[in-house]
Amino acid sequence: MSRRTFNSPEERLGEVKDLISERGAVRIDQLAADFGVSEMTIRRDLDELEALGIARRVRGGAIALGPEPFAQRHRHNARAKGRIAEKLIDLIPAVGTVAFDASTTVHRLAASLEMARDLVIVTNGLDTFHAAVGKPGITASVTGGTQEPRTGSLVGPIAARTAQGFLYDVFVCSAAALDHEVGSSEASLAESEVKRAFAATSSRIILAVDHSKLETRAQARMFDLVDIDLLVTDLDPEDERLTSYWEVVSLA
Repeated sequence: MSRRTFNSPEERLGEVKDLISERGAVRIDQLAADFGVSEMTIRRDLDELEALGIARRVRGGAIALGPEPFAQRHRHNARAKGRIAEKLIDLIPAVGTVAFDASTTVHRLAASLEMARDLVIVTNGLDTFHAAVGKPGITASVTGGTQEPRTGSLVGPIAARTAQGFLYDVFVCSAAALDHEVGSSEASLAESEVKRAFAATSSRIILAVDHSKLETRAQARMFDLVDIDLLVTDLDPEDERLTSYWEVVSLA
């Protein structure tokens, strides 16, 4: 985003609100730089949006509140998600068993797979299941469970038990937020628990997040950075925005 000027604080607040809705998460330092205002000004804007029930403050920024349709989330940062999906394709085996979460980023990956020969995909996302089912060389399974209203993912005891019923070559997932100190985090504890279940029987964990989620935190803690085998973003691995991650996790 190029630096913008605003005729009033209300106009700026409206822009911040729109960005939170579009991205799902925002960073204070990034908004301050984009808008040419102080970080304290952005903090006040986020405090006001939190009071209105539009966002929730987290360390370094804010995240959107309330459920959002899958189709709408799919459009957020579409170019970045497409770039991530391109990187992920070469990391998926043609033969084996993989776990996919219900994120829109991983949904793009499932829809793009073409070279599978005997690949089993297990997912807790209905949209991801439908993207994979019927593709040549792929057997798609869905965990079952209860739909989480904030994310659309299938969660709960049934989802977790099914997730742990397979042995995976790799688990590919996204996250609501990623911070270099606390690792990845999710919008709900139920979401986090199912991803932990997938990870428990996976030989490798690949975390895929776009740059807007870096240095933000969500509600439920998930993976420490040392638990993640590969971090895939839309950025070049040498990008300075990834400096905090270079020595802890492999990047792609």
